[in-house]
Amino acid sequence: MTETPEAAAPAEEPVDPFLEKGRLLFAGEWKFVTAAPTVDVLPPMQGVEIALVGRSNVGKSSLVNALTGRTALARTSVTPGRTQELIFFRCVPEMMLVDMPGYGFAKAPKDKVDAWVATIRAYLRGRVNLARVFVLIDARHGIKPVDAEILDLLDKAAVSYAIVLTKSDQVKRTDLEAVIADTKDKIRRRPAAFPEVFPTSSHGGKGLAELRAAIARIIDERS
Repeated sequence: MTETPEAAAPAEEPVDPFLEKGRLLFAGEWKFVTAAPTVDVLPPMQGVEIALVGRSNVGKSSLVNALTGRTALARTSVTPGRTQELIFFRCVPEMMLVDMPGYGFAKAPKDKVDAWVATIRAYLRGRVNLARVFVLIDARHGIKPVDAEILDLLDKAAVSYAIVLTKSDQVKRTDLEAVIADTKDKIRRRPAAFPEVFPTSSHGGKGLAELRAAIARIIDERS
């Protein structure tokens, strides 16, 4: 009787080493550095900076807390536009995390909103150690015209950016896949856009490991 050869075991996919590097990077002791209302009082450029920007109330502060494993490193609020300054956090000398002012439906006087926009533009133009901006987009809505304006600004400033979809746990799987595909299509021809899209959930933890790994890879490349 002829013995049939055993089926070869499926090859295991290699584990991304930056998953562990990202975990270790964000597991350290993160500290608030400063809050800069204007570019005149920015901290000295040291190490690599990673910035988060998004429409007001998109979940930037929640994402900062979730990434760093803290509950109150960044303030969170249901009131749109609470973050009115560039907020700097540091864990290791090689990296600074920057929470940028929200844009869109901020409940503030027009002159103050205009000042925020001017600060953002000045920061993008003059911060040579800014490696990447992660633009947070609500997964329930996708890229809106107000988001496209920020992407235009980043393209003109030639600042590399990537899209992070927040609150993805609040979207059905099929709908989320459609939003991801639509987002990739909309950024495909943008000169400064990184092609990968990161669906995340600050509350459920979805996608946080992958986002940490992406940031760790940036730090490794720039260092």
